[in-house]
Amino acid sequence: MTDREDRVVVFMDYQNVHGWARRQFLPLGADPSDGHVFPLKVGELLTARRPRSSELMEVRVYRGRPNPDRQPGAARANDRQTAMWERSDQVIVVRRNLQYPPDYPASSPTEKGIDVAIAVDMIRLGMSDYMDTAILFSSDNDLLPAVEVLWAMPQCHVEVATWSGAHRIRFPGTQQPWCHHLSEQDFSSVRDVFDYSTHS
Repeated sequence: MTDREDRVVVFMDYQNVHGWARRQFLPLGADPSDGHVFPLKVGELLTARRPRSSELMEVRVYRGRPNPDRQPGAARANDRQTAMWERSDQVIVVRRNLQYPPDYPASSPTEKGIDVAIAVDMIRLGMSDYMDTAILFSSDNDLLPAVEVLWAMPQCHVEVATWSGAHRIRFPGTQQPWCHHLSEQDFSSVRDVFDYSTHS
């Protein structure tokens, strides 16, 4: 046994985190740009809540990036927000280009490959000696197979996180793995209200 702190990496399925924050804590009709959070603050909050002494290694954020030719304003805001978050060397933002349907803008663009990117990185880092605990912040059950793989690894612990009242990832018929339920007060404490559309 060792007395060193658990090394924690937080994986954020950002569109899922943002969408559920809006559903749970913001009024209907709130501005689409509202409901964002600072990944580093989220990571620090989750790490501090653990019963074991823990060190936050990094927060990995997975999200789509708008096409600058199709959504120039949204792309600029996305780039500025990413640059702001990555001012901390503990935050890594992994972005994949949004996919646009033939009838855009009647139909919205969608993210592709985000779940795969999260799963690959969770398993890759779980197999390394870089982290002792992975915390997945998402309500998307499509990520359950990645959680199951880490659960079976003796060298890596896995937990999940969700907003209070939102869906949580769990193994069928159980309350496992451990879930961090973040409240509206927690949301307020990590909220990113900076207007990236008007600042450079």
